[in-house]
Amino acid sequence: MEYETIQGERLAKIGFGTWRLSGRACYQAVRSALELGYRHIDTAEMYENEGRVAQAIADSGVNRQELFLTTKVWNSHLRFNDVLRACENSLRVLQVEVIDLYLVHWPEARVAIAETMGALNALVESGKVRRIGLSNFSVSEFAAAQAASPIRLFADQVPFHVLRPQPELLEYCVQHDILLTAYSPLAKGRLADHPVLEAIGARHGKSGSQVALRWLIQRPKVIVIPKSVDPQRQRQNFEIFDFALSAAEMAELEALGGGAALPKEET
Repeated sequence: MEYETIQGERLAKIGFGTWRLSGRACYQAVRSALELGYRHIDTAEMYENEGRVAQAIADSGVNRQELFLTTKVWNSHLRFNDVLRACENSLRVLQVEVIDLYLVHWPEARVAIAETMGALNALVESGKVRRIGLSNFSVSEFAAAQAASPIRLFADQVPFHVLRPQPELLEYCVQHDILLTAYSPLAKGRLADHPVLEAIGARHGKSGSQVALRWLIQRPKVIVIPKSVDPQRQRQNFEIFDFALSAAEMAELEALGGGAALPKEET
């Protein structure tokens, strides 16, 4: 395992995403991920699967202190009191006393960011949340949110993969010691048979998907949260710490991001 240190906090370079997982499938996927060694689980109010995540964690026997748990408040709950209520509900459903990282899921122009940040700050001050951050915020949006928050923001979670490299945001995160969490790191399956990834993988005895994940975790301040219900695929996603990409390979993959714009991704 490799780790990233953000604002003094040490996190595994890989976590497990749960977008669009529900019911028994969500429970089994999280259980399997925990058994394989994943210790960062990402969920959200909007996913409507926090209860299944909680059940999987409880049944896994993994000590709560070993886990880093991220969840998110949805856009309809960004008023001050609504944020507080949403967090209380997530705490109850997740069956935890504190959330490690609480994110604003998407920017929402109809609510002043200062009001939302005020609520997030209150949650940290009350001890219900350890770290606060954002999801799907641009650099300018992130900077505006930070300006409205006396407490330092910890993370921005965005779609990030070799076809969408996010250079401006990555530079900002490196400069300000902010975690960049890469969701959809495999472009929702579109990278599985990419010829450049496959060719580089062949040199290392790895799949193209493993190369795509390795490219991300070799970036500073970046962690990845791939999702899969297949235990074998979960294991393959986890087995990216026994090889490294050369500078030339990193540059070759970087060049893939110069193509046409991709459709908006949601999580």
